[in-house]
Amino acid sequence: MNQEEFQLVQSSIPAEPGIYKYFDEEHTLIYVGKAKHLRKRVSSYFNKNQNSYKTNELVRRIRSIEFTIVNSEQDAFLLENSLIKEFQPRYNINLKDDKSYPYIVIKKEDFPRVFLTRRVIRDGSEYLGPFTSVGKVRELIHFTRQHIPLRTCKLNLTPQNIEKKKFKVCLEYHLGNCKGPCEGLQTPADYAENLQRLRSLLKGNLSPVLQVYKDQMMQYVEQLSFEKAEILKKKIEHLRAYQAKSTIVNQKMGDIDVFAIAVVEDDAYVNFLMVRNGTIVDTQTITLKKKLDESAGELLSFAVNHFRETFRSTAPEIVVPFPVEYPDEQVKQIIPKSGDKKNLIELSIKNVDYFIQELQKRKRLHLQEAGEDKMEILEQLQDDLSLMETPVHIECFDNSNFQGSYPVSAMVCFKDGVPSKKDYRHFNVKTVQGINDFATMKEVVFRRYKRLMESNESLPQLVIIDGGKGQLGAAMESIEDLGLTGRMTLVGLAKNEEEIFFAGDKDSLKLPFDGQSLRLIRYIRDEVHRFGITFHRKKRSGGTFKNQLEDIKGIGNSTADTLLKHFRSVKNVTLATMEEITNVVGKQKAQIVYTYFHPDDEGNSEKEAVSTNDD
Repeated sequence: MNQEEFQLVQSSIPAEPGIYKYFDEEHTLIYVGKAKHLRKRVSSYFNKNQNSYKTNELVRRIRSIEFTIVNSEQDAFLLENSLIKEFQPRYNINLKDDKSYPYIVIKKEDFPRVFLTRRVIRDGSEYLGPFTSVGKVRELIHFTRQHIPLRTCKLNLTPQNIEKKKFKVCLEYHLGNCKGPCEGLQTPADYAENLQRLRSLLKGNLSPVLQVYKDQMMQYVEQLSFEKAEILKKKIEHLRAYQAKSTIVNQKMGDIDVFAIAVVEDDAYVNFLMVRNGTIVDTQTITLKKKLDESAGELLSFAVNHFRETFRSTAPEIVVPFPVEYPDEQVKQIIPKSGDKKNLIELSIKNVDYFIQELQKRKRLHLQEAGEDKMEILEQLQDDLSLMETPVHIECFDNSNFQGSYPVSAMVCFKDGVPSKKDYRHFNVKTVQGINDFATMKEVVFRRYKRLMESNESLPQLVIIDGGKGQLGAAMESIEDLGLTGRMTLVGLAKNEEEIFFAGDKDSLKLPFDGQSLRLIRYIRDEVHRFGITFHRKKRSGGTFKNQLEDIKGIGNSTADTLLKHFRSVKNVTLATMEEITNVVGKQKAQIVYTYFHPDDEGNSEKEAVSTNDD
């Protein structure tokens, strides 16, 4: 869109706060921005004095502009961040973070169980987190179980079942790890007190737990029950030792979020320190990709919102190295000059520097590996996996989908131990509706090797299925259908533990963590992730908003934007209750939206029909 074309639409741009959306000639969303005054902000892009090459390139690609008016600058800020994260437009800040974070769930049930999960289900259960590390979560759960007796069984402990004496206590009761609620030996009130101690401990607040144990220990001493008192004394010592390992800043400091940033060329690195009750309880560093010469302030503002939303932070203060745009007036910004908070900023900067150094080390390692004898590594892989031939030709598959929409798969090919990018392939899934990783894997593996057979091309010696036993089994079904059994080796790679599975084997194979074989497999796995995610984001962006909400019959652009503004993402809309949606768009439209995302609840097949039409 040139300046003359823009003049024709300039008068139609509202002079109010809101967000603007730029689309290219294929109506692909390429940029989302916010503004206090939409007309002035959009006009600035078409100013003749624009001297940024990247901005000029963006303007050259704009073919249409859409707007959403909001009530305040804060609403614009939240909606902009939501849409950037949802659709990853080409010219917006790119967040290199595709992780699903672990939570600790307190299940909504009689005598609630406590366990690790990555899925948040709106069933009334309580989710603590998210946390940045699965290892950290497992350590926390193990630690809490040593000190707080909670059940680990899956028994349905309803009052009726307990009263009918359907269950007997297990070994955990006799070991002192459970108080036996299954036989009615523990009351719901006592169990609830234990859960409250668990919450305090997970939030870094050990004082209430320590005080309870001290009081109980003194009671046992008065009753001359010295053995029980000794057990509690050891628990208190263990808790204090655990507390000493944590980084305690100042117990009077309370809850704050600390951020630091470093910008290196087109990349920015932001560290987050979560401080609760004066103790650092979690930390993470992410990478942001600059697209339009964004300032450090713009990048940090984006990251602050991302972290606080992702980790559901309600801390009343944020500590930053310089002022940033964060429109929530209830949250206080601190730019410290000295003291404990200044020390926290310096610690956060140290974490950023370490993160950058580690990235540089990995790059150097890859360069070194590129110069190594690849055949030697492949021969080592052949030996480790007991392959009949040296795997000079390796292919790896990975699935990707988003809320059941845009299911795709990716395949990367390595020849002689290096990427053969001309042989990389993307697959638009044709026969699978919704989320079904097994059926998706079966389809794409069948299509890939059927084509190779028809064109008489060579088959790989090794095929890696990223996803473990289930997807490996689905891939093997296609290999058997094609009559290729025994002509190539297929293995599954578990996503979390990096274990290798062979079809039909009960036990997995664990390769040396720093060994050449696993390093090559890990490199191939990371490459298929990168390749698949790039394609998937392009698909999602190409679909824009229409495929997500506006394809629902009876839901238009205005209602879709209202839902996104309130719930911040399509995912949150799908998880919302009927009552929550009704409060936003009214009962009639809420019924349409809820029925679309929950067809089984009403016996409705509208969603399936729409998906079929999209294909």
